[in-house]
Order: sequence, then C-alpha cells, then structure tokens
Amino acid sequence: MSMRETFVSTIAEALDDHPRLAVVLADVSAARLDEAALRHPGRVINVGIREQLLIGVTAGLALSGLRPVAHTFPSFLVERPYEQVKLDLTHQGAGAVLVSSGGSYDMSTAGRTHQSPADVALLDAIPGWTVHVPGHPEEARRLLLDALPGDGTVYLRLSEAENATPRLGAGTQLVRRGRRGVVLAVGPMLDRVLEATRGVDVTVLYAMTVRPFDARLLRSAVADATPEVVLVEPYLAGTSAHQVAEALADVPHRLRSLGVRRDTEVRMYGDMANHDLAHGLDEASIAAAVKDFLA
Repeated sequence: MSMRETFVSTIAEALDDHPRLAVVLADVSAARLDEAALRHPGRVINVGIREQLLIGVTAGLALSGLRPVAHTFPSFLVERPYEQVKLDLTHQGAGAVLVSSGGSYDMSTAGRTHQSPADVALLDAIPGWTVHVPGHPEEARRLLLDALPGDGTVYLRLSEAENATPRLGAGTQLVRRGRRGVVLAVGPMLDRVLEATRGVDVTVLYAMTVRPFDARLLRSAVADATPEVVLVEPYLAGTSAHQVAEALADVPHRLRSLGVRRDTEVRMYGDMANHDLAHGLDEASIAAAVKDFLA
C-alpha cells in the first residue's frame, strides 16, 4: 500500500482502539473512511472544501479533550489555513496531528495549486512542532501510531515517493560510515542518495524525523569525517540548513543544500520524475552535486 492508503487503514483501525481519537477531513480521503464514520459517528467529520474550518474544528476538538487528526493535501493543510495553524492550534496549545499526502509535487499534473514544497519551512516558523517525513509506508504507520496517544502538535508528511524498505528505529539513523563528508538524506530521498553516493567514501545519515533535529548524531558523524555536509531534502532546499548551522556552530564546516529549487517556479505539468530532474533531485543530479561539492 502507498503511504496514503496505509494512513487510511491505520487511522480507521485506531478509531476502534482510541476513544479520544477524532478525524477531521476536507473531502480528501473522506470516501475511504465511510465505514469508519458509520462505526464512529461524531468522530469522523468531513467539513468539505473548507480548509480554514478544517483546522478550526480540529483545534476545537482538541480543546474539548479529544485527540484530533486532520488530513488533506499539504497545500490545503498547511499553506491555505496557515493562520489557523498558527493561532487556533499553536497559540492556544491545542495538540493535534496533521497528516498530509502529496509531498512537494506528487500531483504534478494538477498544477501549482496542489504542490507544496514550502510546508515544512512554514511550520518551522512556528515553535513546538514535531515533524516526521517517513520514507516508507511502514515508517508512516509507526510514526502515526506513536503520535496518537500524545498531546503535542505533530505534522506527518506523506508522499507517493518512497524507499524500497523501511528503517524502523530512531528518527535519525546512521546508514553508512565514511570519511570524506556527511550526506543527510530526508525521508524518500534515502534510496536515491545511497545510489548516488555508491563508491563514494561518505557517511550517510537518514532522517525520518526532522523536528526536533538530531544535532547530536550530526555532530558525531562530522567528528569522524571531513566537516562537509550535503543536505538532501524532498521540499524547499535549505529548509534545515539553519539546524545544521546551529548544530555545528563551533565546528568550521561547509554545507551544500539540495531540494526543491527556490530560484524559480517550475511551471511544467510533467510527472514526478520530470520534476525531480528539474529540481536536481534525481540520482544523477545528486551524484553530480555531491561529487562537485566534495571536489
């Protein structure tokens, strides 16, 4: 199953086990949860295409003692209702889980309205959010289940792009050790980073949780390698650059950030692979960027 399908099946089962759990939808995936809505009337709420209301209702449910999960595409979950995320949830201390599906440009043929490479950067401007970027459906399932019993604000970013196998463990992991530098791959970027750096003597770290940022593991990796870091993110390039800078504030280092381009808006309607190529996030482009940086 895809990450989105895994989310739907997992949350439907979780409604049976967690009496505090509520799911708030804005049409997206609503039909897939019809049976769950029949079993739990009042705890599966579809507000229709009203994204600001989606977050407002989610905050109200949280303030009433429930644990709400809000779900839609990232451009409608974070960007459109950003004020409500900032005020209704964060400012009021209303804990909720936001689950998006669509990555930066999974729905590339739907145009710019359905693309959201800035979602993590926007949430990064609000304090207190935990941000997960799984690279496999099983990782997404476990991260979701871990978030349900809590009371904090959690963003789970799902995508059609994924790695071949799950890596179940800590939010950031050491995948391969090397000496010429450190490459930090986020979520679904891992497999292509491993392929792009095949035969290159670099340490590879994998992050499925980017907030809080694992400064300790990065410092440890840099201590054992040349202090040159390549950051590969599936959203706006450089979103975690300030986290790397803070983690290595006392360590002279160089940083190269790869991700969705900031210098221009890609206006084509190609598939995901076309967009990967346009943003330099395909294996060949990553390999060339790493080679050039380390040279």
